Amino acid sequence: MHDENNPLPRRTKTSKLAASEQRRIKLNGKDVAYVLMRCRRKTIGMKIDRDGLTVRIPPRESLCWVESVLQKRADWIVKKLDEWKNRKPSKPEWADGAIFPLLGEPWRVTVTPAGVVQMVPATSNKEAEENQLKLPLTSMLTSQQIEKAVMEWYRHQAVACFSERIAMYANKLGVALPQLRLSRARTLWGSCNSRGIVHLNWRLIQKPLDLVDYVVAHELSHLIEMNHSEAFWRIVGSVYPGYAAARKKLRGVG
Repeated sequence: MHDENNPLPRRTKTSKLAASEQRRIKLNGKDVAYVLMRCRRKTIGMKIDRDGLTVRIPPRESLCWVESVLQKRADWIVKKLDEWKNRKPSKPEWADGAIFPLLGEPWRVTVTPAGVVQMVPATSNKEAEENQLKLPLTSMLTSQQIEKAVMEWYRHQAVACFSERIAMYANKLGVALPQLRLSRARTLWGSCNSRGIVHLNWRLIQKPLDLVDYVVAHELSHLIEMNHSEAFWRIVGSVYPGYAAARKKLRGVG
């Protein structure tokens, strides 16, 4: 699963080949800093996000070639860097009535007069007891307290959901049940290594279940093929036939 602008799994097997260095280049009269990474790929890839410009290239490509490509894409690069620079960060509102997604559905923060935080479906009047978070407090809640409560709720939901889906796909693939660890990575949805440890980004619990399943199926398939070969994708397709559509959808949701 590889996409230059969305969180994606990184392989332990290939990470040893990756080498990065900080470089600078003049583009349209502007001094632009970028990270140059050499890794397993056949073409150049560019990613621009809040961290700036990252350029990924095949192991043996020359710096002269890289800079010539950057000069050709100078207008696009400078434009995108300026867009990120001017973008106002979107911060969640940690308050009573705030809406947070769970598996693609909206859930509302509800604080009772007694100081109890509850997460309830925003589209239903019925409270799902198994998905509620209740935290009794004796005084008025601060935004930090609500944030802590919501994040604990997310952690609980993520562990429960991811564990269930991992067990299901491990059985389908006939592999040993791997260890689950939650990740806070900024640029990866998940990763898997040869020691049988799967890291899944906690933010994945906010996405619809079909996307959770795709990432889980993808990562567990690496327990059989630690690469992105045709054989690997056949394995993914054997347990998740709609992986191509899910992959495209995951790229779109960001």
